[in-house]
Amino acid sequence: MIKVEKDMRGFMKVIFNRPEKRNAVNYQLMDELQSILAEAAHDDGVKMLVLTGAGTDAFCSGGDLSEFQDLYTEEDAFTMLSKMGEILYTLAVFPKPTLAFLNGSAVGGGCEIATACDFRVAKKGVKLGFIQGTLGITTGWGGASLLLEKIPTQKALKLLMDANIFSAEEAQGFGFVDEIVGEGEWESFAEDILRHETGVLMAYKKILVNNWQESGLKGRMEAEIHECAKLWASDAHHAAVRRFLNKKK
Repeated sequence: MIKVEKDMRGFMKVIFNRPEKRNAVNYQLMDELQSILAEAAHDDGVKMLVLTGAGTDAFCSGGDLSEFQDLYTEEDAFTMLSKMGEILYTLAVFPKPTLAFLNGSAVGGGCEIATACDFRVAKKGVKLGFIQGTLGITTGWGGASLLLEKIPTQKALKLLMDANIFSAEEAQGFGFVDEIVGEGEWESFAEDILRHETGVLMAYKKILVNNWQESGLKGRMEAEIHECAKLWASDAHHAAVRRFLNKKK
């Protein structure tokens, strides 16, 4: 489900490895990511975490609806959503810098994962979008709360409420994407960061995390997840999921 590659320069590449499912998140991937984050946080050889997707088509297409389609009630939905929400909070407050390399499309929960990272670098031609609204739900893993921490409020609301697909160039204009690169060029973005001592990087990250802890980010993410769980149980969402799955057949 996840491949891990370590580089002598100090970055660990975490690769979502479900290309046949456009690297969608299922329960096994959640468990593996949770374990990787716990281990990498204490690995002295890791200065930066880099998340990306296997293949060239997708970074991550969000939650695997074919696996989650049987979640009908608010309680069922909350169990799944809060599990991934906890993982995203762990990623957001990871003690070392994190980077999402959007090697392919990132939609729905894929954008939420990217938002939890400190930096987002996209390959030219990539498409992305917080499309949850088209499924009758909101961001369900805490992504909206994180997005509002990362870019100006009006731009965040536009991305969330439009629920459209945007180009990497448009997303850069919103402030969501930090840099657009060609094939294999993402490493140049990280090189200036990796040349510094791990202690320096962790000290700056600690300042950021302390600010989020004082402002109650985790509580805001949990409240967001509760709202999504309510919408998940709605007839509108279940009908949208059926249309989506039927279209894929």
